[in-house]
Amino acid sequence: MALQDWFLTAQERANPGSELPVWTTGNLAEPLIHGAAYFDRLVNEVAALKAGDHLFFTDWRGDPDQRMRPDGPTVAQLFAQAAQRGVVVKGLIWRSHLDALSYSEAENRDLSEAICAAGGEVLLDQRVRRGGSHHQKLVVLRHPDDPERDIAFAGGIDLCHSRRDDATHRGDPQAVRMSPRYGDHPPWHDVQLAVRGPVVGALDTTFRERWIDPMPLDSENPLAYLRDRLRGSDLSPDPLPDQPADPPPCGPHQIQVLRTYPAVRPRYSFAPDGERTVARGYTKAVRRARRLIYLEDQYLWSTEVADLFATALREQPDLHLVAVVPRHPDVDGRLALPPNMVGREQALSLCQKAAPDRVHVFDLENHEGTPIYVHAKVCVVDDVWASVGSDNFNRRSWTHDSELSCAVLDDTRDERAPTDPAGLGDGARVFARDLRLRLWREHLDRDPDGGEDHDLLDPAAAVRAIIDAADALQRWHDGGRVGPRPPGRLRPHRPERLPWHTRFWALPAYRLVYDPDGRPLRARRAGAW
Repeated sequence: MALQDWFLTAQERANPGSELPVWTTGNLAEPLIHGAAYFDRLVNEVAALKAGDHLFFTDWRGDPDQRMRPDGPTVAQLFAQAAQRGVVVKGLIWRSHLDALSYSEAENRDLSEAICAAGGEVLLDQRVRRGGSHHQKLVVLRHPDDPERDIAFAGGIDLCHSRRDDATHRGDPQAVRMSPRYGDHPPWHDVQLAVRGPVVGALDTTFRERWIDPMPLDSENPLAYLRDRLRGSDLSPDPLPDQPADPPPCGPHQIQVLRTYPAVRPRYSFAPDGERTVARGYTKAVRRARRLIYLEDQYLWSTEVADLFATALREQPDLHLVAVVPRHPDVDGRLALPPNMVGREQALSLCQKAAPDRVHVFDLENHEGTPIYVHAKVCVVDDVWASVGSDNFNRRSWTHDSELSCAVLDDTRDERAPTDPAGLGDGARVFARDLRLRLWREHLDRDPDGGEDHDLLDPAAAVRAIIDAADALQRWHDGGRVGPRPPGRLRPHRPERLPWHTRFWALPAYRLVYDPDGRPLRARRAGAW
């Protein structure tokens, strides 16, 4: 398999201002499914850090009191204790909009101040496009005296409330406020990657590029600047320790770090025209799809993104698209809800018109029937290429906010039939296929050890299996929930179509506010990422 068939080349990355490698080889990637698994692993790794080691992190939201395990520690305790031991703790958290607008300005500030008081340095970072956010979720742990222990975590899971759920999907006891349709403790589905090997150096570089960027932290926000000055907040990043050499190779996984940075003024020093490798990376992989694209996504609501899938479906007559999305938006209300609904309705309609019988969209519920909020950002193409990240399948994530994803190609062929489902000679690969199967086993209530995978390997059989399970559960609900509940947690997703008078105002609001475009003008005019 030629890596450049799937991964972006240096020319395709189109950002010579960054020192990020084109891709890295010799890595080991491990999916951590659910926040409880990720938080538990993170506690173990951070607790083992000693004086002189590095803990760097970025986040969209951080709640200082979020318990990493049922009995603690909290996020603030875990990172503050590391700083007190002499670990170099540095963080970049999005400044955020006001809590009154259902964001997390106070929580992010409180986490910053708690870690800074312990000797770390956590900056509130507003170097974003107007109306945008820093959405990357990254933790990098370096051991300069023992690089084989270096590890990084990247994906969709924030260090905040609602994320510590597990396979039972009864929700995090510490919950954020959401649509009441998800209950008091919203069930939450999410995925994070733990990675070792040279890719840790690339993710370290991603953090360092943002840290040393000379743009003021309060860019274009004079009120925030004044408030920070009055509070005595840290507005000047201290120097970082020298970057250690990359960890040694340790596994069979090739990983390409994909990112989004918008075009902003003043320009990012590491991305003068922005960076859209997330969009370009997905585009390249989807165009190579022949049998099965599997997505888990929070939004999936841009026509530009949907057109990519629609084109692939029209050009490849055997290709199926399977997507798992939330049943309801996370917000409610007469003004907030319609813009969240209209984008997905438009995108799914575009895909289904391209291939009515080959687009299959589902949502999730737990065994009590409560909808599960799907926050994961996962894509698997033909059991070859897989990606886990912070980016959603929408224009905002692909152009406007900062995002971070890891695309993985495995050197190890999967010998289970079909060994080459796409027929291109690439062969199924263990990492991508195992990631899809692990997710499907849970969604279908199958044996987690793989003892019931017989109909989940071949794409056509797998699609039939997932449709049959979802239809059976839907019939049980439609019939009044009489008799034993069928196995599985998937139900066919049935988006509500908005009336024309609501669409009239909701569509412009969605395009301008919820799903803005962060591309340079020339890229917008060309319709290119």
